[in-house]
Parts: sequence; structure tokens; C-alpha cells
Amino acid sequence: MPRDTKKRFKVGLIQMACGRDPRQNLRRAIKSVTEAARKGAAIVCLPELFASTYFCQREDVRAFDLAEPIPGPITKALSPVARKARVVVIAPVFERRAAGVYHNSVAVIDRDGKLAGLYRKMHIPDDPGYYEKYYFTPGDLGFHAIQTSVGPVAPLICWDQWYPEAARLVALEGANVIFYPTAIGWHPHEKKRYGTAQRDAWRTVQRGHAIANGVYVAVVNRVGHEKIADGPGIEFWGSSFVADPQGVVIAEASAGREEVLIAEVDLAHLEDVRRNWP
Repeated sequence: MPRDTKKRFKVGLIQMACGRDPRQNLRRAIKSVTEAARKGAAIVCLPELFASTYFCQREDVRAFDLAEPIPGPITKALSPVARKARVVVIAPVFERRAAGVYHNSVAVIDRDGKLAGLYRKMHIPDDPGYYEKYYFTPGDLGFHAIQTSVGPVAPLICWDQWYPEAARLVALEGANVIFYPTAIGWHPHEKKRYGTAQRDAWRTVQRGHAIANGVYVAVVNRVGHEKIADGPGIEFWGSSFVADPQGVVIAEASAGREEVLIAEVDLAHLEDVRRNWP
């Protein structure tokens, strides 16, 4: 498809709470994507695994029933939304690739409603409350920029944000914006003692990727206190943000509210930073 020549465009981040009903979550996501497009967003990103509560808090074989193929229900529902609103949609999916093979994935749907690219999460955590290795096979597609109608962008996913090589490789492929759909929060019993430092580390490392690579970084997290297992659950800390190529946070959401966050990407500024502070 023809590429835009615009030097500026807006990104939308959908910071949302995710409930137990996938159909309701998808309906709310569609509504928020449409709202972001009305606010001028040319590309919109949803949070990691938005179609359900964060089931990785425990190992439960029944959770595999939430997985779906790509193309599948989520992409088929969002494709006409992208086409009608003329917006690129970054849609996280719990992907069923084959019998017994599952991925934590992101489908990039271009504004014509067609699938522009796919990323499968490479770095898989296995921590208390984040038992992702039980569910997800590490990605097999590598780290790549995906060409879209707003130019090359790169979706990575949550735990990838702690590793510098992922950001470096997609920047070398020409990505102007790195998106990190995320599901991260506090264990409530740790929040008082460690919470400020944990969230600051999360924010700082991603600002560092923006600075080190001269790219925009857009991070979208969920909100809400989710308990799907015995124990305290996870308090997702929201705080979605967009940082420019110098690591300046140009837009940031709250820690506890659902929001549609909008920020502007200025490719002339990106070019200027790379020329003068390479």
C-alpha cells in the first residue's frame, strides 16, 4: 500500500482493565480504538493479553482454551475497525499456532484491515505470579520492524523491555516507534517497600531504549487488581507512557485509571536527534 509522507502522526495507547469475559474485553477494546482514532491517532496499541484477565498468575491447563489462531476472532473483529477508522492497530493475542504450541503474540493490522505483520514474544518470564513459561513457547520470528502505513514500527512485548538487544535490532531495521504492550504490576505485599523502585526501574529502562537507539518508545499497560488464584493477586500499575528519542516522557497515563493516551510522533525530531546526538 502507498506509504504516508507525513512527518508527524499520533499514537494511541489503550490503558484498560481486563475482565474475565473475552467478548466484553474485545468490545471495550474496539470502542477504545475507535475513540483513539477520533482523537487523531494513526496507530493504536492495546495492552498485552487484553482479551482476558492475566491468567499466568497460576498454572492451569484450562487457560489454554483462551488461545486462538491468527487470523482468528480478535484479528477478524479488529480488521474492519482498522479499515473503517483508517488506523493501524497493534493487537496482542494469545496465539494457538498448533496443537500444544502456543505463543504470546502481537498482530499488526494496517489501516486497510490487512495483517501487516506478526511478532511472537521472545523473552518469557517465570516468576511468582508470572508463570508464562507454562503457557508460551518462545517466539520463532525474530526481532523485526514491520512496515505499516505510518512507516516502520516494531511491536515487542512486556518482558522484552528488560533486554537491550531487542530494541537495538528493531531500531537497526528502521523502526521509528517501538511499542511495548505490557501486563506488569505489584505484588500487593511488596508495593509499600519496593513499589516505587520497581516502577521507576521499568520506566527508566525503556526510556533508555529510546535514548540508546534514537527512537520513540510507546508503552501500554493494563490497570486493576486481578485475583484469579489463591493469594494477593497482582495490582497492575498502569502508567502507560510515550518517550521521545531523547527519553523525554511526552505523555503519561495514571497508575489506576482506564485512559486513551494520545501522543505525537515527530519524525523530523527523530532525524534531528540521530544527526546531532548519534
